[in-house]
Amino acid sequence: MPTLISWVLLHLVLAALGTWLARGYALRSKLIDQPGERRSHRAATPRGGGISIVVVTGLGALVLSAYWPAQAPLLASFVLGLLLVAGIGWWDDHRPLSPWLRLAVQGVAALILGGGFYRSTGLWFPAVAAVLLVMVLVNVWNFMDGIDGLAATQAGLVATGVAVVVGFGPWGLVAAGLAAATCGFLPFNFPKARVFLGDVGSGALGYMLAALLLVGIMAGTVMWPLLFLPLAAFLVDASFTLMARMLRGERWWTPHVQHAYQRWARSKGRHTQVTWAYGLFSLGAVIVMLIPVGWRPLPALAICLVWYAIAGWGWWILQKDHFLSGKASR
Repeated sequence: MPTLISWVLLHLVLAALGTWLARGYALRSKLIDQPGERRSHRAATPRGGGISIVVVTGLGALVLSAYWPAQAPLLASFVLGLLLVAGIGWWDDHRPLSPWLRLAVQGVAALILGGGFYRSTGLWFPAVAAVLLVMVLVNVWNFMDGIDGLAATQAGLVATGVAVVVGFGPWGLVAAGLAAATCGFLPFNFPKARVFLGDVGSGALGYMLAALLLVGIMAGTVMWPLLFLPLAAFLVDASFTLMARMLRGERWWTPHVQHAYQRWARSKGRHTQVTWAYGLFSLGAVIVMLIPVGWRPLPALAICLVWYAIAGWGWWILQKDHFLSGKASR
């Protein structure tokens, strides 16, 4: 059975090596994101580096199934769904696909994970929750992957929090491995991106976090609303921006630079400050989530609502001069 330290170090090193290899492949295959009015970067940058996180975390989950046979069916469902989400993202990185085809494949992956939870627990709630969480978070992480380091740091923070909540065991090690893998990827993506996650990485991060959050909820070691605290920055920015675009009658499924983090990055001319600010906000959420004060349901829900209100206020401050005044860019 692996120790926590060896497990984390192995994921970190292998993800770093895998990202280096993926970057070389992207350069040779000309998988390059070019700058443009609907992108936040200013230099041509290879994409698809997130496949390293997918491969390392997925293989890690399969290894863990040998140590915890009782969890093997659920871990297998997790890996199968991960392969579908990452696979359609990898395909899209090479040849742009219809968003509806991507959504359909993500839906199949969500159903597979939901089926795994139902088989593991015999309950419908975790199965339905798995489907909903996958469909939301896969697309949220795809929407929010637009500046250097942002999507990977946020995923790493959420995974770290879940690892502490779940504790040592198969899913705690999956969460710790995911957090370590994002750290192995980050030197290539922050503070100056030499490779992007790509759709293969961003969607897969959302999928893995959906599964881990549900495991954290089922563990019952913290009140379930608190597990959603570290998601506040991403959920608020993604959902509010999406609703604003819908209300304006825009093609909300197309690429754009209207998220709060994108406007902030453009106004400052650099990504580092924005990524750090989002990271510190989410780190604070993780700390609050882990404070061992024996939260009861209503106080836990109140804390969550306050935290989301703060995130919403931040979104309003960053967007009010543009999104809500009729000046939104394409």
